[in-house]
Amino acid sequence: MERETQGTTSTWPEEEWIPISALEHYSYCPRQCALIHVEQIFEENLFTLRGRSAHERADTAGTQTERGVRIERALPLWSAKYGMSGKADVVEFHPDGRIFPVEYKNGPRRERRHDDLQLCAQALCLEEMMGRPVGEGAIYSISTRRRRVVPLTAELREETLETLTAVRILLNNTGPLPEAVNDKRCPRCSLIDACFPSVVVGARQEKLRLSLFVAETIERIGLAPHLAALKADDSHRTSSIR
Repeated sequence: MERETQGTTSTWPEEEWIPISALEHYSYCPRQCALIHVEQIFEENLFTLRGRSAHERADTAGTQTERGVRIERALPLWSAKYGMSGKADVVEFHPDGRIFPVEYKNGPRRERRHDDLQLCAQALCLEEMMGRPVGEGAIYSISTRRRRVVPLTAELREETLETLTAVRILLNNTGPLPEAVNDKRCPRCSLIDACFPSVVVGARQEKLRLSLFVAETIERIGLAPHLAALKADDSHRTSSIR
């Protein structure tokens, strides 16, 4: 079924529309994205609770004007062209016509690519909805109360659309989840107990270690030529039966 957005019918079927938040999840960790958006698993931890609490004001829809700038909070966003939808924490509409999206984050004010991708996706929606270009936006650090301005460059836009495509493939894939990584991202992830990265990666490493051990043992005791001969003989017998 096609989705209609303010008179514009999207060519994307309903089941292929992507939540904007999934781009951030995928960029941070494809496995996390799959657990949230495919398996529908989400668990809270200290970091997510802090973020939820800090987001309360931005998540409350409303309009206000400060120094001539109209500020929209929790503004619904969509793109019929790209088949994605979501919500902007804050969008500023300046008197000179500039549209400036602001994404709230609980962490420090440092550059994180997955945040920038989410912001850029919001800008692409705004451009389509408003019919005006959006040249930059900002990531607002709730903890430091400072902004980091993000230029929405051609490179960032291209990477955002590539990530959108990758997410769409992932969410429509019926195969196994992306592999666990077990790196420095994992301790902060609220899904660590559902993901079991140390167990999954440990088992994969053990399997690799055993396969290498077997290969080295065969080479060391000189069995490789005999195994090759047996394999060739078996292949010959199979072809003869056919």
